[in-house]
Amino acid sequence: MRTALIAVVDDDESIRRTTTFLIESFGFRVAAFESAEDFLASDQLHGTSCLIADVYMPGMNGFQLQSKLAAAGRGVPVIFITAHDNKELRQHAMHAGAVAFLGKPFNDEELLGSIRLALRRNCEQTKDLIAVVDDDESIRRTTTFLIKSFGFRAAAFESAESFLKSDELHGTSCLILDVLMPGMNGFELQRELAAAGYRIPVVFVACHEDTESRGRALQAGAVAFLSKPFREEELLQTVRSALRIGDSSTESAG
Repeated sequence: MRTALIAVVDDDESIRRTTTFLIESFGFRVAAFESAEDFLASDQLHGTSCLIADVYMPGMNGFQLQSKLAAAGRGVPVIFITAHDNKELRQHAMHAGAVAFLGKPFNDEELLGSIRLALRRNCEQTKDLIAVVDDDESIRRTTTFLIKSFGFRAAAFESAESFLKSDELHGTSCLILDVLMPGMNGFELQRELAAAGYRIPVVFVACHEDTESRGRALQAGAVAFLSKPFREEELLQTVRSALRIGDSSTESAG
């Protein structure tokens, strides 16, 4: 559960504080914002797994925030909260696709149940599987954690050979691949996949900045070449680019 980031957007400081405390007590990560505009401008936007938003706020209200996210293609499950609970507002929220509509004050169990429902819906909607192939166990663990925190499914492998033998090979949407590994290295795996007809976008990662390896990787068709350690935002943007390329390749092949 620690991988899920819950964002709370409410202009009432006391509500932000108590809701944040509750969410942390459930075992989730949480980020709080006093306005929709602050949330949209934040680094946490991309990694949010569930959004708890007040209906009425100065500036952009909760419904407008939901609409803006949907228009941008960010399918974040939304839980609306309000001090003005009425049938009309509740119907508006649920018709717009909200997971839940909670009147303030809400109890612990009510909030936890709504968050769990939102996270289940988020998992059901997430179809992209990101595979991580790296012989360094700590890199596999941290990279997998990051990918899941972005809302994607992830699978990790300690070698190219184990990835090729796995059931996840056929469903992989993006491959994050170490360059140097015992046995088959990253470039050899990329060639093997291409020869077998797999059009999986590849992101290479390496311990050191290596101009020769970078040029070789990009010339071979890699989406990107990242030097370890890489930043969260850098990884997220690269994965998103890879998935867009993967979608384009699938359409062209069709």
